[in-house]
Amino acid sequence: MRYRCAVLDDYQGVATTIADWAPLGDSVEVITFPDHFPTEDELAAALADFDFVVTLRERVPFPASILDRLPRLKLLIASGMRNSVIDYAAAQANGITVCGTESSPTPPVELTWALILGLARGIVQENAALRTGGPWQSTVGADLHGRRLGLLGLGKIGSRVARIGLAFGMEVTAWSQNLTKERTDELGVHLSPSKEDLLTTSDFVSVHLALSDRTRSLLGPAELALLKPTAYLINTSRAAIIDQEALLTALHEGRIAGAAVDVYDTEPLPTDHPLRKAPHLLATPHLGYVSRANYERYYGQAIENIQAYLNGTPIRLLG
Repeated sequence: MRYRCAVLDDYQGVATTIADWAPLGDSVEVITFPDHFPTEDELAAALADFDFVVTLRERVPFPASILDRLPRLKLLIASGMRNSVIDYAAAQANGITVCGTESSPTPPVELTWALILGLARGIVQENAALRTGGPWQSTVGADLHGRRLGLLGLGKIGSRVARIGLAFGMEVTAWSQNLTKERTDELGVHLSPSKEDLLTTSDFVSVHLALSDRTRSLLGPAELALLKPTAYLINTSRAAIIDQEALLTALHEGRIAGAAVDVYDTEPLPTDHPLRKAPHLLATPHLGYVSRANYERYYGQAIENIQAYLNGTPIRLLG
C-alpha cells in the first residue's frame, strides 16, 4: 500500500529539501502545499485523500469539524510538543494518532533581540531612508546599556533573553504568576513585586508567557497605560496575551515609543488588517521559530514519526 502525506503551509518551499525524505522510499508519496487554506471547507477538500499530515506549529487549526471530515487520516504530526489548536479528543475518536517533534528555544530568542535592536536603533526606518534617498539620519537611538528590561515570563525562552540583556549591561527584571526569587536569583535578575511594577518601571517589556486562560488579555488598556511614553513593547509569544485593540490605540495615540510583534490573532495576517498600517510598529510574519536548524529538526523528526508509525514502534505522542 502506498500512503499519501500532506505537508501544509510550506511557505518557503523547503519542506522536501531541508530534510531527507528518502528513508520513506516509495511507500509514502509526499505532497507539499505552499499556500494557506483560508477556510475549513478548502482544507477538508485538500486533505480528503491523505493518510498523514504534517503541520508546522499552530499555523492550521484542527478542530473536530475538520477531523470528522478526514476518514482516511491516520497520523497528524505537528512541530513542537505543545499545540493548542488540535482537538485531541476528536482525533482520538477518529482513530488519528497525533504526535510532535522537538523545538529549539534559540530561534525565538534570537528574533526577540533582532526586534529589540531594530526598535531601539530605528533600523527599518533608517534602512528605508538610505535606499530611497531620504534623510541621512532621522532617528536618535534608544540605549540598551543601563536601561531596564522587563520580562513577562522567565522560562526556556525568557531566561535566555535575560542572559543576553545582562550581557548588554541592562538591568533585567522579571515577573510571572508563579515566578520565585530563587529562580530569578539563579539568573542574576530581579524579581518584580508585581506585573504593574514591571510595566511602570521598564524601558523595554518583552512577553515570554504561554497562552492560557490566566494569560489571555493579560495586557489590556489599563496595563498598557502603565508603560512609560518612552517604553517599547515586544511580543514574540502569542498575540492574545496583549489586547490587540488596546495595542493599536496606544500606538496611534503615541502613548509608547513603539512596539514589535511577531504573532497575530489571525495568521497569515489579512492584507487589510490595521496592524499593517499601525505607526511605531515593527512587525514580522511569525518568524520566531523559522530557522534552518529548527526546520531540519521539525521535518527530520516528522519523517522519523512516519517511519515509527509504519513500523509500529513508539512515536512522540501529543495530547
